[in-house]
Amino acid sequence: MWRTRAAVACVICRSLANSSYGIKRKSPLQNLHVVSRSIHHPYYPSSKFQRPPLRISIKLFSSLNRLPLRKTKLLNVKHGYQFHRNFWLARLASRLLKVRYLILGSAVGGGYTAKKTYDQWKDMMPDLNEYKWIVPDFVWELDEHVDFEKLIKALPDADDLAKLLPDFDKIGESFTSLKGFFSPGSPGETAFRATDQGYDNDKQFKKGLLGELILLQQQIQQHEEEARRAGGQYNMGSSQQKRKVSDKEKIDQLQEELLRTQLKYQRMLERLEKENKELRKLVLQRDDKGIHQRKLKKSLIDMYSEVLDILSDYDASYNTQDHLPRVVVVGDQSAGKTSVLEMIAQARIFPRGSGEMMTRSPVKVTLSEGPHHVALFKDSSREFDLTKEEDLAALRNEIEIRMRNSVKEGCTVSTETISLSVKGPGLQRMVLVDLPGVISTVTSGMAPDTKETIFSISKAYMQNPNAIILCIQDGSVDAERSIVTDLVSQMDPQGKRTIFVLTKVDLAEKNVASPSRIQQIIEGKLFPMKALGYFAVVTGKGNSSESIESIKEYEEEFFQNSKLLKTCMLKAHQVTTKNLSLAVSDCFWKMVRESVEQQADAFKATRFNLETEWKNNYPRLRELDRNELFEKAKNEILDEVISLTQVTPKHWEEILQKTLWERVSTHVIENIYLPAAQTMNSGTFNTTVDIKLKQWTDKQLPNKAVEVAWETLQEEFSRFMTEPKGKEHDDIFDKLKQAVKEESIKRHKWNERAEDSLRVIQHNALEDRSISDKQQWDAAIHFMEETLQSRLKDTESVIEDMVGPDWKKRWLYWIGRTKEQNIRNETKNELEKLIKCSEEHAAYLANDEVTTVRKNLEARGVTVDPCLIKDTWHQIYRRYFLKTALNHCNLCRRGFYYYQRHFVDSELECNDIVLFWRIQRMLAITANTLRQQLTNTEVRRLEKNVKEVLEDFAEDNEKKVKLLTGKRVQLAEDLKKVREIQEKLEAFIEALHQEK
Repeated sequence: MWRTRAAVACVICRSLANSSYGIKRKSPLQNLHVVSRSIHHPYYPSSKFQRPPLRISIKLFSSLNRLPLRKTKLLNVKHGYQFHRNFWLARLASRLLKVRYLILGSAVGGGYTAKKTYDQWKDMMPDLNEYKWIVPDFVWELDEHVDFEKLIKALPDADDLAKLLPDFDKIGESFTSLKGFFSPGSPGETAFRATDQGYDNDKQFKKGLLGELILLQQQIQQHEEEARRAGGQYNMGSSQQKRKVSDKEKIDQLQEELLRTQLKYQRMLERLEKENKELRKLVLQRDDKGIHQRKLKKSLIDMYSEVLDILSDYDASYNTQDHLPRVVVVGDQSAGKTSVLEMIAQARIFPRGSGEMMTRSPVKVTLSEGPHHVALFKDSSREFDLTKEEDLAALRNEIEIRMRNSVKEGCTVSTETISLSVKGPGLQRMVLVDLPGVISTVTSGMAPDTKETIFSISKAYMQNPNAIILCIQDGSVDAERSIVTDLVSQMDPQGKRTIFVLTKVDLAEKNVASPSRIQQIIEGKLFPMKALGYFAVVTGKGNSSESIESIKEYEEEFFQNSKLLKTCMLKAHQVTTKNLSLAVSDCFWKMVRESVEQQADAFKATRFNLETEWKNNYPRLRELDRNELFEKAKNEILDEVISLTQVTPKHWEEILQKTLWERVSTHVIENIYLPAAQTMNSGTFNTTVDIKLKQWTDKQLPNKAVEVAWETLQEEFSRFMTEPKGKEHDDIFDKLKQAVKEESIKRHKWNERAEDSLRVIQHNALEDRSISDKQQWDAAIHFMEETLQSRLKDTESVIEDMVGPDWKKRWLYWIGRTKEQNIRNETKNELEKLIKCSEEHAAYLANDEVTTVRKNLEARGVTVDPCLIKDTWHQIYRRYFLKTALNHCNLCRRGFYYYQRHFVDSELECNDIVLFWRIQRMLAITANTLRQQLTNTEVRRLEKNVKEVLEDFAEDNEKKVKLLTGKRVQLAEDLKKVREIQEKLEAFIEALHQEK
């Protein structure tokens, strides 16, 4: 059993050291752990030492929490001679786990750049807590000597070890990458040696690039102190007229030595930064593949950016303002704002123009660290690869398009913010907002209010008490021409959150007559504004096609040879965009940590107030925001459209037939029946009817029928949409439903082919004259009577309006007739006499008859116009004709027998009954056809239109805001936003504490 355990342990030790984990050679026995050597060779000399017994406790470690471990007993450890063992894995893990105790930034002066570099290196180190069980604490507590017999007894069985083998594969792969990561000559090995905490002597501590950097910073401090002391002595000697030339030479020598040391320090720092960037890129790429799980930094800034995006859409009410920090980039037009941002983002991402305003709306840029240099918009999933020129061109074009689309008609700039994220290795984590450049004069082509709009946008962002103002000043122009410095000094008079950046220093050094003005600007003595820090940068030679790398090289070369640095007008930590980026990031996160918890508390209080207000006003309603209400209304509308399919065919046909007859009855009576009824015989009557029905069917009837059907569908749809639903009815949806109904009806068009097919059907129906049974005959008579009675009633009403009330109404209601009504009444009485004299009178009066009536009236003292006589006759004859037709209907009730014999040998002719039967049958057939078109086609098409309208409304936030209004909606919207902001702020604060 002992040899079985030893063999399994041997396999484990070999698997950790042999080529199966990426090392293609076998480890000699001397390189194995002392425990492994004793298991392989029990008689190895290391096991022969005599040691006094020592009992210590052992902690249990495992990467697999579910696997039970054997409880090991106390080990007997014997003291004796301690020899050196080459257990590099344990030493490596020890140093990586203890690297956090390195304090680099507090040991040096002359700038905070080295501290930031050290922080980046420290954060870059992989987290080995997952594999800490490989080197338990007792390895460090034992004085490198172990009682192997006790250890062998404590080893697990072969079955347990077999379960652990898959986990050992993972460990082997990770440590193989780490071993290559810290191989001799690699950047990791250099940093590891420089941060080695295993040795206490100062000499060993200062090995490597970081150690040299520390020594250089100490030298810079020492040279600065010597220069200050020498300068003080020199000034003292000058006042006493005792200065010597040697003193001046000594000061110049110290300054030159200080400059050389600063330049050497800067080069070393840049070299270290370059290695750090490559190293971080490698680690982030491994994180991206899932080998490590540390993504806290990237997610932290993304979380913060999401909070800012939500706050930008939040209407600051209830006394809760947005006081979260942002880096607001302001400057005069063409001062170099965009170039500074691009240098910080390390990519040419913004559109450029020569003297033209390019930044037309605020652009929020979220910088974060990532394995790949990419950019993406908040509302898009497309990633732009910033290492490819075609993607950069596409990104610049997309930003320009978004800016122009955000500008409303008649304006030059927009208040709408474009949100962009940029990720890449070595980028500082921060949120910057690029604002349109401040202008002094409105030029042609600009809106008249452009200058005021830009000022208002800038003030809106800068008035945030926690906003960091990055004030960009063009160094190549006279400082007196600057506008932005006065604006910044108004918003931040104490300069507690302003960082001043002087751009184009290369042009300034070349063109400015007195370089001391540059020194005055950087020292904050020229402008009335105050600032936390002052920086001088160079952002290229003015060529838009320059790459970021070439600009960085040019900037570095310029400052290395600049007289401003050589003459100590500028200090090393005040130059280059790299130092600026570090300073801005440091200030940004300081402001974030100081303000974020206070902001979270403010939103927490606002949330409580809103929840209390909701409970008091709407205790029985759910807190539905505008989008949720729209979804609820959408479902109701779709249900109401579906309910159209539940309308019975009988209901559809009744409505269609009734409505269609209301539309065509006047034409049938006035243009078909009455003209045909004036004929002398049945043959002429039928011929006239057939001709007029054919003309009507060919032109007007099908179109009128389709129009009636479409209006009927609209009315039914409106009825379902607007009828109250009882207690469940929510009037908050009324405006939305009305808008959906109107837009859907507007988009809906009846099938064009329906009219052609309907024409054929109607024509065939009107040609049929065969009444099959007495029931149909009686139905036609009933239909004719109803029609004529309705027309007679209308005619009686018209006559009453013409002649005024009769004697009963005059006596009962004390209503008199007007003069015109008296004339009309006298005319009516005279015309009625004429009809009684000639019952078969024609429909129109002859001219001699008009003259006779007029003279008879004049004889009674009534002067009448001939047109009035004809107009009155039309109504009197119409009433007489309708009464006669109704009497004829009564006579035709028994006429079905004569109809079957075609009225042969009969004085009774009922052709008018046949006409009304043909009209009635045509109405029934048309209603049935239209009902089929409605239920089979048009209802579905209407439903499709409604869905399209709802989809369009769902994407139009302005439309939803306009149609879903009221205190209840606004309160729910505010409550949702405040909850979301507060929850995201709390999650961000928790992540921020974890990062600490």
